[in-house]
Amino acid sequence: MVTFWDLRSQLSGSIRAGLTAVAVLLGPGAVPEAAANPAEPRVHHGYSLTGPVKYGPDFQHFDWVNPDAPKGGVVREFALGTFDSLNPFSIKGQAAARIGLIYDQLFSDSPDEETAQYGLVAEWMRFPADYSSVTFKLRPNARWHDGKPITVEDVIFSMEGKRAAHPFFANYYKNVVKAEKTGEHEVTFTFDSSGNRELPSIVGQIQVLPKHWWTAVGADGQPRDLARGTSEVPLGSGPYRVKSVDLTRGIVYERVPDYWGKDLPVNRGQWNFDEVRVTYFRDRTPAFEEFKSGKIDIWAENRASAWAMQYEFDAVKKGLVRREALPQKRVASMQAFAMNTRRSKFADPRVRRAFNLAFNFEAANKNLFFDQYIRSASYFDNSELAAKGLPTGRELEILTEIKDLVPAEVFTTEWMNPVNTPEARRANMAEAMKLLTAAGWKQGRNGGLVNEAGEEFTVEFLMADDTFQRLILPFVEDLKLLGIKGTVRQVDPPQFKLREDSFDFDIIVDNFPQSISPGNEQRDMFGSAAAAQQGSRNTIGIKNPAVDKLIDKIVFAKDRAELVAATRALDRVLLWNHYVVPQWHYPYERLASWNIFGRPAKLPSQGASVLRTWWIDPVKLAETTAARGG
Repeated sequence: MVTFWDLRSQLSGSIRAGLTAVAVLLGPGAVPEAAANPAEPRVHHGYSLTGPVKYGPDFQHFDWVNPDAPKGGVVREFALGTFDSLNPFSIKGQAAARIGLIYDQLFSDSPDEETAQYGLVAEWMRFPADYSSVTFKLRPNARWHDGKPITVEDVIFSMEGKRAAHPFFANYYKNVVKAEKTGEHEVTFTFDSSGNRELPSIVGQIQVLPKHWWTAVGADGQPRDLARGTSEVPLGSGPYRVKSVDLTRGIVYERVPDYWGKDLPVNRGQWNFDEVRVTYFRDRTPAFEEFKSGKIDIWAENRASAWAMQYEFDAVKKGLVRREALPQKRVASMQAFAMNTRRSKFADPRVRRAFNLAFNFEAANKNLFFDQYIRSASYFDNSELAAKGLPTGRELEILTEIKDLVPAEVFTTEWMNPVNTPEARRANMAEAMKLLTAAGWKQGRNGGLVNEAGEEFTVEFLMADDTFQRLILPFVEDLKLLGIKGTVRQVDPPQFKLREDSFDFDIIVDNFPQSISPGNEQRDMFGSAAAAQQGSRNTIGIKNPAVDKLIDKIVFAKDRAELVAATRALDRVLLWNHYVVPQWHYPYERLASWNIFGRPAKLPSQGASVLRTWWIDPVKLAETTAARGG
């Protein structure tokens, strides 16, 4: 299971995992709130897809927070590109960074547990043993920022409205066939089938929206529409609200002092900054200069070369800026060159394999990245879900059921990336040329590749910023040796999003975030139906009946063992169809921050969670401000 925010953010990974028996879904020693009849479904204050939740129903706060963390101060962040909307639930427009801070979910994720979530807007959930429905009881004191109560009608509107507004939600909640009020504060979601153990959890993720606000007339005198972008500040219920917006520069969020959920155990010690300021930059260089000068407080570094070479400025040497690589305990997502198979030149898997053979990762890792990266060899790397060796046991049984639909190599050969050592480079390029020739490409009069119709093989790499330019330009030169003419086009983020959503590209760098418990989100990333749905995560354009069958195996897995086997099978089939040119992953989160923060001794294992767990330390702030002359 992967959240909408995970799928739309390249900085965050996914979380979730497969279920074990219902009996282990409560924490150790947890007692159901209602079990008058042993045959009736039990209620759950917390829910996990892999085993018992860590905290029982009477927990006071998470152990990865300081429950007495001081509130106050300002944290200043940056974002690259531009934004033109405050509505993240529409396919139209580029939503502002951090806009999710204004919304609450039914259940809140725990960034220290791979699969756990605990009641937030909803006090508890319950579901029958066959997972055919789920019921949530809303907290009577849950409130919108305008003081009105959060109602069952709001929850139903949120489900129905989002599914109509964005293809991600249409796919993610595809199995929900009915949402209805079943009590004064109870809402029940009925599913179209039984046995999907993930559905209660993904419904619990839903960010609740105020029906009374979205169905009213906006400031412009027109009816508001969840399917459209908007610059009007939306109403929320979360720990922050929008304070000010400048579509040319950035956005500021302010902490809601009377936030209805501030004293809940799921929130204690969190959301400590009075303001979160996000400044937008069109280019990394001026943004980094602002960080170095102390006008940005924290910097998440995604460039290995920069991490190795650009942190020798005075503030680092004097200890005013803290630089650290924090380990991340989660599935490594597949970051890759994604080829648009809707375009005929990429329809043949031999062509796609040729591109992987031509990509010289080893040279890039050495010359550009200081050998910091690990080449990705799975869509589920760094986990037990990754396909290794040859299929055996239950995975082999699953693959045998669809034997006629998958490449023969799935059963005979372990998939591996080509290794472009100096010794192997010539052989890899020769093999790439043979594959291109077999796929119908031959040298034309000018030395470039042409097909039978005489069309030249050209390819455009589309980018939203210059982050990958140093990687792509050598790749273009290597493709040129094969007779492929490559170009690079950089467009602004809104135009990039428009072209990505409408599948108007040859190749982009994409990221397919995964979790320890894959599920419904696989349909949006790899399912045939999503290939034609603008705005879906199936940027590759995969329309493969074998993949569809394997996704169903994952969604309806009866236990963890079945889920692991089905996921490995899917991984293997995706790899052997050569849909992408894998790039790399890095098992750490690189963070540089000015020495003004306090934070718990123990950070969540899934990421630093700065906004949830850190705070401004007044003493450090004063000392650092004085030391830098401000």
